[in-house]
Amino acid sequence: MSTNGSSPVGLLSYETLVHAVAGALGSVTAMTTFFPLDTAKSRLQVDESRKSKSTPVILAEIAQEEGVLALYRGWFPVISSLCCSNFVYFYTFNTLKRLTAVGPQQSRLGKDLLMGIISGAVNVILTTPMWVVNTRLKLQGAKFRNEDLHQTHYKGIFDAFSQIIASEGVETLWNGTLPSLILVLNPAVQFMFYESMKRRAGKGGRKISSVEIFLIGAVAKAIATTATYPLQTVQAILRFGQYKGDGKGGLMGSLANIFSLLLERIQKHGVLGLYKGLEAKLLQTVLTAALMFVVYEKITAATFKLMGLHRKLKQPPQLCWELTEDCLRSPHA
Repeated sequence: MSTNGSSPVGLLSYETLVHAVAGALGSVTAMTTFFPLDTAKSRLQVDESRKSKSTPVILAEIAQEEGVLALYRGWFPVISSLCCSNFVYFYTFNTLKRLTAVGPQQSRLGKDLLMGIISGAVNVILTTPMWVVNTRLKLQGAKFRNEDLHQTHYKGIFDAFSQIIASEGVETLWNGTLPSLILVLNPAVQFMFYESMKRRAGKGGRKISSVEIFLIGAVAKAIATTATYPLQTVQAILRFGQYKGDGKGGLMGSLANIFSLLLERIQKHGVLGLYKGLEAKLLQTVLTAALMFVVYEKITAATFKLMGLHRKLKQPPQLCWELTEDCLRSPHA
């Protein structure tokens, strides 16, 4: 059975592409809106000497010392990376979702978690070089409290790639890959809770409001972020490229560097030191993820509604299950 010349379980399908584009557009919109919060979080993670204060105070300090535009420093490389990253993630996730839809619909939570982990791993391997570059560009020109951190001098994304490869080796572009691979549990857990709560909210064909989607996305992301935040701090430090460690950065980073960084934080600041910047991170990621899901759901719903109206002229209504689970909840939308 095919639609528009593509198999319901095909890797290259119109429906999967819609999900991927919607996810990318949703993430760009949300990250742009809350970008200053990401700036505050990055400063607290990488600059160990900066005191952990409330997010508004950190933002005010940065604006006062470096100018208001500093809150958006590195916006373009971050948005570019985020767009590519979310396109890869949503495309892989929804491809797997379509592939598994033909089998028994049992243990959906387990399936969502597994699909999230696989999607995250694919995303990490393909896009880590972009995140290494944007981390450095975002922190370039920052007034660090820690005197051991030195300034970088990149002219842009391509110059940063060129300089890193020339002076540090191509493998440096995959610094922090190991913690990143472990961190696939973050979006995996997020999507698992998101899909579960969304199914519950839409039980019996009930239409889910934008407010409910926002809240579901926020709760799902808050759970995932809090559980994995210490590793996110390690990831940011390794990507910045100025942690000496045991000299075993390499392609996959190293477990030794991860444990060393975690222990150093605990020794200097206690267990709570592992969560330095969590307030800014929670505000940024929860609000960003929630807004992203609202935009994502609205774009996919509008697109599938138009596509569904077009298809009704050609195919019987029972083929609606091939489009999306939104179609299952509201087959006449």
